[in-house]
Amino acid sequence: MYSDEDLNSAVAAGAVSAEAASALRAHVSKIRDMPRGDEENFRLITSFNDVFVAIGAVIMLVAAGAIGEAIMPSVDGPSMLAGAFVAATAWGLAEFFTRKRRMALPSIILLLAFVGGVFAAQLGLIVSLAENDNERLAAGLIAISALITAGAAWLHWRRFMVPITVAAGAVAVGVSVIALVAAIVMPMFDNDGERIIIPLVFMVGLAIFALAMRWDASDRARTTRRSDVAFWLHLAAAPMLAHPLFHWLGVTDGGDIGVGAAAGVLLVYIAMGLVALAIDRRALLVSALAYVLIALTFLFDRFGAVELNFALTALVIGSALLTLSAFWTPMRRLVVEKLPNDIQARLPEAHMLPAE
Repeated sequence: MYSDEDLNSAVAAGAVSAEAASALRAHVSKIRDMPRGDEENFRLITSFNDVFVAIGAVIMLVAAGAIGEAIMPSVDGPSMLAGAFVAATAWGLAEFFTRKRRMALPSIILLLAFVGGVFAAQLGLIVSLAENDNERLAAGLIAISALITAGAAWLHWRRFMVPITVAAGAVAVGVSVIALVAAIVMPMFDNDGERIIIPLVFMVGLAIFALAMRWDASDRARTTRRSDVAFWLHLAAAPMLAHPLFHWLGVTDGGDIGVGAAAGVLLVYIAMGLVALAIDRRALLVSALAYVLIALTFLFDRFGAVELNFALTALVIGSALLTLSAFWTPMRRLVVEKLPNDIQARLPEAHMLPAE
């Protein structure tokens, strides 16, 4: 199994011609009855050896954290030494399995472990410094820690170029911004964190979504690593956009959401579906599924289908998703063709299905 990045590397090395690589992509699109761009490919597993190495890496990381915890036990939060040991172990393993072997799944796990270890090490220090329950001090320290974590992610990107690293760094910067703004304005809102954080999360989600679109626009054919970077950015932005929207509709309150709110959820999901078709990314649809399930279950229950409400909800959602997947390319063309030309020029190419 070879990725587009592998094909590009083979072309650059002279192993195959650019024409042969294009012909191979066209052939794969034809036999799958869907253009490669619309499949939203990203590399995760190339063989079972990826899973084998990933399991070994997780065991090593857990062992490193346990050793750090044993040397410097934590009191109320994560152990600083445990986080540092995990980060150092993840970097060391990445030198071989990421830089030399280019193994996708282990690389993702090692990146997340490195970033998480860097942040956890600082979080242990934050807990010890903010023992007097000073929320503003804690938020400020978290902002600084998240910014340092973003810097560590940048160094990792420069060394290993793992596509998910950009998303991890963007999320770290977003957390830093949220924590810093919350520390400044929290007293103005009587320390009501929800009123502050939910809008901030939505704005950070918009910023990461815009960054994802910029990466997508640089590779409209989706044949390079830039497309993989955009995929992870979209995946990071989607829940940051979906959760605030459905929170404002009252879905996350846990009570009776009402017919109006349930209808609003469905309308928002349809709008997300149109956006997903236009940008050729499915992350928004996946991130909002839980909220749609809640809304449909409520509607079926309200209108008398009490015993079958879950089954009917699953049937509707499953049928809709499978239909959308089966007719993704023609539906996407219909949506994209309605957009202005300058917007179309920035979106991934809207393909025609290969001719028989």
